[in-house]
Amino acid sequence: MASSEPGSRTTRWLRRRTEDPPTTPQQRYDEQPRYDEQRPRFDRPPPAGNDWYGAPPSGYSGAPPAQGPAYPWPPAPERPQPPGRPYPPEQRPYPPAEGPYPSPRGRRGRRDRRDAAGRRPRRGLLRRAVRVLAVVVVVQALLILSLRWVDPPTTAFMAANPDGAIQDSVPVEHVSRNFLAAVIAHEDSQLPYRSGAFEWDALWSRAYAHLGGEEDPSGSTIPQQVAKNLFLNQELSAWRKGLEAALSSEMALLIDDRRMLELYVNYAQFGPTIYGVCAAGWYYFDSPPAELTQAQAVQLVGLLPSPGHVQRAPGGGMDFEVDDGLGWLSRSHVINAQNRVPAWIDRLGFQPVEDAGVTGLASEQEPSGDDCTSPPEEVTELIAAEGTA
Repeated sequence: MASSEPGSRTTRWLRRRTEDPPTTPQQRYDEQPRYDEQRPRFDRPPPAGNDWYGAPPSGYSGAPPAQGPAYPWPPAPERPQPPGRPYPPEQRPYPPAEGPYPSPRGRRGRRDRRDAAGRRPRRGLLRRAVRVLAVVVVVQALLILSLRWVDPPTTAFMAANPDGAIQDSVPVEHVSRNFLAAVIAHEDSQLPYRSGAFEWDALWSRAYAHLGGEEDPSGSTIPQQVAKNLFLNQELSAWRKGLEAALSSEMALLIDDRRMLELYVNYAQFGPTIYGVCAAGWYYFDSPPAELTQAQAVQLVGLLPSPGHVQRAPGGGMDFEVDDGLGWLSRSHVINAQNRVPAWIDRLGFQPVEDAGVTGLASEQEPSGDDCTSPPEEVTELIAAEGTA
C-alpha cells in the first residue's frame, strides 16, 4: 500500500483538537484557579510590593497557637502604621470548627438560659422563686428577732384603725403585778409553763370548730395574739389563722415569756383608740400602770375580747353607753372577767408572773424615764376633747 504525506485537509481536525481552547464545562471549570488561591490569605505575610498592610513584626506568623484554648486568641503585637494610610482592623484567623465556642457572656450567658421561643426555662423561674422566698424568710426572722430589744413604733392593728391610735410603751417591770396576773389568768394561763406558742390539740380543736361554724372553744394564746396584733388583721379566715400559727411559733422560739408578756400589755387594744396599759391606765382611771388595783386590772383585761364599744366615764371609769349601741358586748366581757379572774389571782397570787420572768413588785423598781408615771399628752388631749375629766 502506498503511503502519502498527510495534507492540510486531513490534519485540520487534529490541529483543532490540540490548539483550540477547551469547550466543555468540565474543561472550563478545571482551567479556573481555585477559590483558595483567589481569596486573600490573612494567615501568611502579604506578597512583596504590597505596602497596604505593612510588613508583619518579627516573630509573628499570624497563626493560632499550637496548644491552649482555641478562643479568645492572644492579642497580636502592635504593627507600625504607615504614614498617611488608614490602619485597617486587625484580622485574625477563624477558630477551628470543632468544639463548642464559649458564650460571650460566660458559660451561662443570657442566651443560654432561654429556649427557642425566647422564654426562660421553668427551672430558672423556680430557682428565682426559691431565692426570693429564702430572702423573705431571712428578713422576717431578723425582724422577729429584733423584737427582743426594739419596741415597734406601730402595729398592723394600729395602722388599720381609721380613728388613729394612742400608745406608749412601758417596761413590764413597771406594770402592776395585779394587772400582769389578771392578763395571764384571763388570756393564757399556760404561758409560763408551755413549750411553744400553743398546744397542737387545742389548735386542731379550734380549726375544726372554725370549719364547722362553731364557737371558738379556747381562744388564742398570748403569742398568737401578739403575732396577730403586730403583723396581721382581724380577718376571720383559715388562711389568716394558719399564718398566725406560723408567726407565733417563730416568735415563741426567738422571744422569751417575759418579753412576750411585755409586748402584749404594751400593744393590746383597750378602747376605740387606746393601745397599751400605759394609755389605758391613765385614760380610764387616771392612774399609772404601776399603781393599778386588782379591781381596775380586772376591768381592763375584761375589755380585751371587745375593746371598741366603751368610753371613759365622767370623772373616770368605764361607760358602755356608746353611740354604736354595742356597749352591752364589752360590758358582758368585763362582767365575765370579774366573775373569774379574782378567784384565780387569790388562789395562785403572783406566782405565774414570776414564772414568766417578772420578779419583784412594780413599787420596788427604780424610777426611769419610760415608766409612764405621768399621763401621755395624747391621752390628756383626748380626755379634754371628750369632756370627761
